Amino acid sequence: MSSKAIREYDAKLLLAYWLERAPPVAPHAQVKTKFQYPAVKVAQISWDATTGSITPDTKLPGWVFNTKLVAKPDQLIKRRGKAGLLALNKTWDEARPWIAERAGKPQKVEAITGTLNNFIVEPFLPHPSNTEYYVCITSAREGDSILFTHEGGVDVGDVDAKALVLNFPVTQPFPSRETIAATLLTHVPAEKKDTLVDFLIRLYSVYVDLHFAYLEINPLVVLDGVNGGEPQVCYLDMAAKLDQTAESICGPKWAIARDLSVYERNEDDATKTAAAKGGKVSADRGPPMVWPAPFGRDLTKEEAYIQKLDASTGASLKLTVLNAEGRIWTMVAGGGASVVYSDAIAAHGFADELANYGEYSGAPTEGQTYEYAKTIIDLITRGTPNPKGKILIIGGGIANFTNVAATFKGIIRALKEFRSQLINHQVKIFVRRGGPNYQEGLKAMRLLGESLGVPIRVFGPDTHITEIVPLALGIDISKTKSSNAGIHGLKSVQVDTPPAQVAAAGEPTDAVGSIHPDGERTQPSDILVHFGTKGSTSARPAYRPFDATTRSFVYGLQPRAIQGMLDFDYSCGRETPSVAAMIYPFGGHHIQKFYWGTKETLLPVYTTFKEAIAKHPDVDVVVNFASSRSVYSSTLECLEFPQIKALALIAEGVPERHAREILWKASEKGVLIIGPATVGGIKPGCFRIGNSGGMMDNIIASKLYRPGSVGYVSKSGGMSNELNNILSLVTNGTYEGIAIGGDRYPGSTFIDHLLRYEQDPDCKMLVLLGEVGGIEEYRVIDAVKKGIIRKPIVAWAIGTCAKMFTTEVQFGHAGSMANSDLETADAKNKAMRDAGFIVPETFEELPHVLRETYEALVRNGTIVPKTEVEPPVIPMDYKWAQELGLIRKPSAFISTISDERGQELLYAGMRISDVFKEDIGLGGVVSLLWFKRRLPPWATKFIEMVLMLTADHGPAVSGAMNTIVASRAGKDLISSLASGLLTIGSRFGGALDEAASMFSNARDTGLTPREFVDNSRKANKLISGIGHKIKSVNNPDLRVELVKEYVVKNFPSHSLLDYALAVEKVTTSKKDTLILNVDGCIAVCFVDLLRDSGAFTAEEADEYIKIGTLNGLFVLGRSIGFIGHHLDQKRLRAPLYRHPADDIFINMADVSQPRVLGRMQ
Repeated sequence: MSSKAIREYDAKLLLAYWLERAPPVAPHAQVKTKFQYPAVKVAQISWDATTGSITPDTKLPGWVFNTKLVAKPDQLIKRRGKAGLLALNKTWDEARPWIAERAGKPQKVEAITGTLNNFIVEPFLPHPSNTEYYVCITSAREGDSILFTHEGGVDVGDVDAKALVLNFPVTQPFPSRETIAATLLTHVPAEKKDTLVDFLIRLYSVYVDLHFAYLEINPLVVLDGVNGGEPQVCYLDMAAKLDQTAESICGPKWAIARDLSVYERNEDDATKTAAAKGGKVSADRGPPMVWPAPFGRDLTKEEAYIQKLDASTGASLKLTVLNAEGRIWTMVAGGGASVVYSDAIAAHGFADELANYGEYSGAPTEGQTYEYAKTIIDLITRGTPNPKGKILIIGGGIANFTNVAATFKGIIRALKEFRSQLINHQVKIFVRRGGPNYQEGLKAMRLLGESLGVPIRVFGPDTHITEIVPLALGIDISKTKSSNAGIHGLKSVQVDTPPAQVAAAGEPTDAVGSIHPDGERTQPSDILVHFGTKGSTSARPAYRPFDATTRSFVYGLQPRAIQGMLDFDYSCGRETPSVAAMIYPFGGHHIQKFYWGTKETLLPVYTTFKEAIAKHPDVDVVVNFASSRSVYSSTLECLEFPQIKALALIAEGVPERHAREILWKASEKGVLIIGPATVGGIKPGCFRIGNSGGMMDNIIASKLYRPGSVGYVSKSGGMSNELNNILSLVTNGTYEGIAIGGDRYPGSTFIDHLLRYEQDPDCKMLVLLGEVGGIEEYRVIDAVKKGIIRKPIVAWAIGTCAKMFTTEVQFGHAGSMANSDLETADAKNKAMRDAGFIVPETFEELPHVLRETYEALVRNGTIVPKTEVEPPVIPMDYKWAQELGLIRKPSAFISTISDERGQELLYAGMRISDVFKEDIGLGGVVSLLWFKRRLPPWATKFIEMVLMLTADHGPAVSGAMNTIVASRAGKDLISSLASGLLTIGSRFGGALDEAASMFSNARDTGLTPREFVDNSRKANKLISGIGHKIKSVNNPDLRVELVKEYVVKNFPSHSLLDYALAVEKVTTSKKDTLILNVDGCIAVCFVDLLRDSGAFTAEEADEYIKIGTLNGLFVLGRSIGFIGHHLDQKRLRAPLYRHPADDIFINMADVSQPRVLGRMQ
């Protein structure tokens, strides 16, 4: 979304803070006179629906209580005075009940009814009417304009007719003071001209710096100075829009202006607003900008949730509830597709039954799609079931890169969750989709219908995009032009059309290592394809920016898109790849490998345009995948090189001011810009921009591997794929197709491309798919009327449903909103039809008029159909083939303990959120990851106890000493820890496994404790877990006592511990230090846990002992101590350790002793 309206309260705060602070719009745009800037005195009064009250007095600034006031709703309502929504010259005691009486109540303003929940209060300003002016700054494609009239106020009249206008073309310098005064202030008294010029300079500087898209002040009041003082400028009513896409640039500036504390330096502490004290911590100083919903359509809880979800993802998720009681609900993929579905429902007379508008696009994850679908299905199944039942249309165009099956998984999950509710509300579901993996997605939906008990009908791209709408509504259109299921249906009119051929990936016959008939083996370099670089770009006419020799740079690391472009090149039979190199400023110079058919080729990656252009003089196109934040700077850098003739900007959310500057600078340099916010375009048989055209199976199915005769231009990328599909079926296919992008200021417009097609002799027929909003279609109409465009042109503007909505609805594209009757889809379709365009009655009829127009051109010989050529078989990427289930491959590794691939991390099947929700602790996590099961609480507590007991045993033990020495040698934490861990073994710390094995084997073989001791002594073998250097019977190890106490108290059985204690009695009778030490105690108790907890079989328990589980506990616990020792040494800044020489006995062998000498042969 780009330009969005803000509250008057916020607009006045922005001006109040930045009028004096914003940088001048130009070096010479300086203030000449002194005047008083508008006072920062605005207060916001909000209605709290939960408490049924308005903002309390304690949260209002002090001036409210001692000033005459103006009070009015602040909800994007126009003409408030005429609606009786203005309280003038009131004290707070009078204004407060006026607000309270209206707050929370429905209010009808003209044709719209909404709830009043937000008001603005400011000082009342008495002033003569001859001090009122009107000023408005607007933005358009060509630049900004200031409209000014010396007669402001409620009776300003027709501003467009009476206002003086000063235009600011995008690339032109800011005008002088004299020009501003002469153009706008001709009717202003001389003594006020300088003040107004200065104010307008500052106002426009703020407008530019804060990325305003619209700003209207009526009236603007200029009062003479009192007693020779400075004149005072005030503004009363204000309306404003900001470019929301500029939030990354201006967010901090917007926020600080909304920080009330910056205005309250002169107030007493008692009267400062509570809002300025404390509160939530935000990303910037001050609260972020608020984007209110249009009056009459307060955001529902569900709409707010989807809006929040949309803001947290790179995908697009939109939801507007139009009629919560409606029967017809939509869940549509794609901005353009979402509009045509709403159009179709409205065209069949069901606009009053349409419950919502929304769209999901941009490859949302399964989890995001689930949340989106769950929200809509929850809304569908609320309330009392409608006796007629309800309809859910899950529609969409042919996706470019979204995995349809993956997104359907989220929808299927939500449908299963609401199974009983869907049945109860008699919901019928109709699904139409195309794109990557759509077959699997539709199959899953069909199978779901068979098991869910809910009727689900599925359709693919062979069904016209909106043909499921009349089917869902129960309308018989079989005998009308709206039906595409006639005798011919949507079948290709081209003879000898071969089937699509995209083969699953397989091992190439000349794979590395394969043996040739001559006995030689294929070497790695043998399967690399090398392409030379031409000396310069090929000469081609301006109307044909792309041909079969076009070479391009791709800005950004986009291996998937580049591989798609190379696969397209290969299918077209190009001699060289269309991508010459990549440009990526952050990764350094390197080479990346891509497939060329079954072989491979290498593409260089450069860090700058300068270097890339120097190495590749044959490149004249750039596909820029830079983000919305960096696309501006990277594009301006690219425009510095005359070699580049065409630029595609893929990024969405480019600030409008940046987009305008790019398009006009490109225009001055003769560079074609496609985008921003576009998927790109495609020239069949020649060149493909990024992901245009979708996956290779769609490229082949839509015959984009060879040129057709129809050139089209559209705003929507998804609808471009639909056009490719339709044109391949009802004509001989696409000649060239461009998606200009859905933003308000695309780099090139409909007319730019249609004029190219008109000049191109190989393009025989034109198609224009416009939409509601903007006036670009009228430029094409003008060209047709003047005879500049003479080729037959089939056209349609989507968005005809907009007139059915009582409140303002923002469709999927930023530019798809009508600001006047001229910009409505109906007005455009009528104007195009009147100008001689071939315009169908509805979008459903588009395939028919395309077929009729094409066949007429064939009949008169303008188009001569050619026999289809069979495209080469395109190898499918291994990863994609695997995802589609076409191939299988043995796994290199097997893992059964965790999985991070889904929406949430799993530990042995347990969601990470449940790990914390159920508070299973560290012991529980160890039980999941080590034993793949939940152990009882007493067992997990014992694990945690072991980790605490084994965490450290002082700095003198070998592991700690090694850690300390490594740390003091300057090693990092990992190296120091590894140094200590490497000492763990049978002599230090690693006796747990051996102790468990010895005690278990002794008891299992029936040895008595004394026999076990005697047998060990006879075998000259020490009993692991028995003996301590310091502790004894009379000086017991308290760690052992703690373990014994816990086990006896909590374990259901402790037979091996009892056996070990009996062994201890035998050994201590010989020497009192031969006690059961902490290693032995932990080991035998853990065996009791494994054998007697009921969680393991006897075989599993023995296996865990054998594979080192017990030593793992010591390693895990002792790592805590080793890390502590490392941090301690770093904190102490301990120097390199050198062991004292007097602590080492050095005995060099005597020279007289016999030595082994080597004998020379």
